[in-house]
Amino acid sequence: MRSQFYILLFLICPNVLSLEAKVIEVGPQKRILSIKEALLLAKPHDTILVHSGHYKEGNIRITQALTIIGKDYPILDGLNQVEIMTVLANDVTIKGFVFQNTGVSSMEDLAAIKANNAKRLLVTENRFIDSFFGIYFSHCKNSRIIANNLKASAKEEHRIGNGIHMWQSDSILVSKNEISGHRDGIYFEFVTHSVIEYNKSYKNLRYGLHFMFSHNDEYRYNHFSQNGAGVAVMYTQGVKMFNNVFEENWGDSAYGLLLKDIRDSEVVNNQFLKNSIAIYMEGSSRISFRKNTFRENGYGIRLQASCDENDFVQNNFQLNTFDMATNGNLVLNTINSNFWDRYEGYDLNKDGIGDVAYRPVSLYSMVVERVPGAMLLWRSFLVFLIDKAEKALPVVTPENLKDDRPSMKPYDFTQQSK
Repeated sequence: MRSQFYILLFLICPNVLSLEAKVIEVGPQKRILSIKEALLLAKPHDTILVHSGHYKEGNIRITQALTIIGKDYPILDGLNQVEIMTVLANDVTIKGFVFQNTGVSSMEDLAAIKANNAKRLLVTENRFIDSFFGIYFSHCKNSRIIANNLKASAKEEHRIGNGIHMWQSDSILVSKNEISGHRDGIYFEFVTHSVIEYNKSYKNLRYGLHFMFSHNDEYRYNHFSQNGAGVAVMYTQGVKMFNNVFEENWGDSAYGLLLKDIRDSEVVNNQFLKNSIAIYMEGSSRISFRKNTFRENGYGIRLQASCDENDFVQNNFQLNTFDMATNGNLVLNTINSNFWDRYEGYDLNKDGIGDVAYRPVSLYSMVVERVPGAMLLWRSFLVFLIDKAEKALPVVTPENLKDDRPSMKPYDFTQQSK
């Protein structure tokens, strides 16, 4: 009779077995002095509570479901030699530690936390200092990385890995993290159905965010600033990019956002502020750009002739050196109902829409596209005359790259950047 009761209880509450889980305390003043000793004593679903201290235990391997919590931020030190923690199990939580000084290797991707083939992993509220790779997930599913701080200080790309690195994973949430000083702040490759939100990624050596072959993902409410090359999204389809800020990504090869071979995606309600090039597009199709602000950039959009069927609707272009540039005469994209601060047309019927079409691509921008050295003539009287002549009698700029319904006033977008 008792066995039938336990079977019924288990069917009603499948977590009943975890009621027997215990807490194992580790610390300098405790009976158990090391995390590795606690791992030998632990059973599945136990909690290991690690008290403040400096732990130099080499590589710590997690091979069963556990909750590992640091109290008052104990330090796990790799002594510049090893990977600090390797997770090889499902249902693991890692919270409240300082991970510092992993090994550095050009042959192995050593990380502060590396997870392989794990599900339902939670990494939260940890600090990472001078890790080669910070958090590295490979073949993981349904896992979360939340509210961590990752900071590195390497000066050369080959001496540092990525802050948060994802490889062949699915259904991952990366939220409220702060990443700086790494090669790429966040890196996704072959990662699907995942969300990147409310992160700050800044002053990384290469990209604040780097997407490759990662379909049907969304990133929103992130702030990417002062990264070596900005943000890159490549060889991907079905990406949603909402409410992000791309700011002060300056340099010869720097972009707010690089889109290469992207299909069927959305770029909505983002801010592009003070970048060398706000958006650089190559080989990309069927992307909807709506309600974005392009302000004080070198280029608002550099739209290569290899791009087609993209829509630019209800965006603000203000105080950019060039609002839009292209390298071809035949451009198969749609531009409609945007605000252009250089628009000099009129609105006789007072409907808020300009009565004369606006051509955002200037002749001078096309000259610079072919002869970059011509940038030295910027703000010269000659350039002024060339552009005025082209506006009066357009013969070089693309005929179909024009906004037939330019807005007379800038749009007031509700932007909630956090």
